Amino acid sequence: MSRSYLAGLFGQGIGPSLSPELHEREGARQDLRYVYRSIELDDAQLAPERLRALLAHAVELGFDGLNITHPVKHVMTPLVDDLSPGAAAIGAINTVVIRDGSTTGHNTDVTGFAAAVRQGLPDADLDDIVLVGAGGAGTAVAHALADLGAGALHVVDTDPHRAERLLATLGPRHAGRGTTHTPDRLPALLSRASGLVNATPMGMAAHPGSPVEASLLHDRLWVADIVYRPLVTALVQSATERGCRVLTGAGMAVNQAADSFELFTGRPASRAAMVADFDELVAGELQPPGRTA
Repeated sequence: MSRSYLAGLFGQGIGPSLSPELHEREGARQDLRYVYRSIELDDAQLAPERLRALLAHAVELGFDGLNITHPVKHVMTPLVDDLSPGAAAIGAINTVVIRDGSTTGHNTDVTGFAAAVRQGLPDADLDDIVLVGAGGAGTAVAHALADLGAGALHVVDTDPHRAERLLATLGPRHAGRGTTHTPDRLPALLSRASGLVNATPMGMAAHPGSPVEASLLHDRLWVADIVYRPLVTALVQSATERGCRVLTGAGMAVNQAADSFELFTGRPASRAAMVADFDELVAGELQPPGRTA
């Protein structure tokens, strides 16, 4: 009989997440008994002591791994027993591997976003990039962009201290090429930028809207959104209408899921098949009323 796996997702507003379906389909494809559960956190469960208790329960219940999403990627980081070198440098995790009662934090958002850019925007101009959002996802995106050879990186956040902390995690490899700003600086920054990335939750079903006014977008700009539910966010829609090259959150979602699956199971994921799964799931949701798959 095949080995069984139990995985889960911690976060808020995660009802629409496709992670359970992507992981369980890949598990079935590999003849594994693989179960993935979503654990919706209420506000009272966001405190570190409550999260520590939830993590301990997951260990006791025999979970093999967890994915971590908004808004606890930073908060969970000091709660695990160990960190991968990449996660330690970033200071945020989105994946926890559980082995023999011990927990190790990883960050597959970095590798997932980098792979998405290589696949979806292979010749993108990375000279001058505006990154909106300096939380856990934003920090991962910043490291991915640095790994891809980004030039100037302008981090925009409502909390200037959080933006400064993000730049500090990049260390000397990006010294002098990063700046921090509040959202009121977006018009000036985008007028000369080559790329824009939304790494905030704005655009999700639970956080509708766009972090950037449509009037600030121009056709010399490529635009990436890490939100994938809905796939066509308000930002993606506006960018498309204004002639921008656009990268939806699909590539990052699939690649980070595949990376997490490999960490949980020790088996290579069928990435092309997972892309097909994602496309099928999204296509089914976007079908006009009255049509069936």
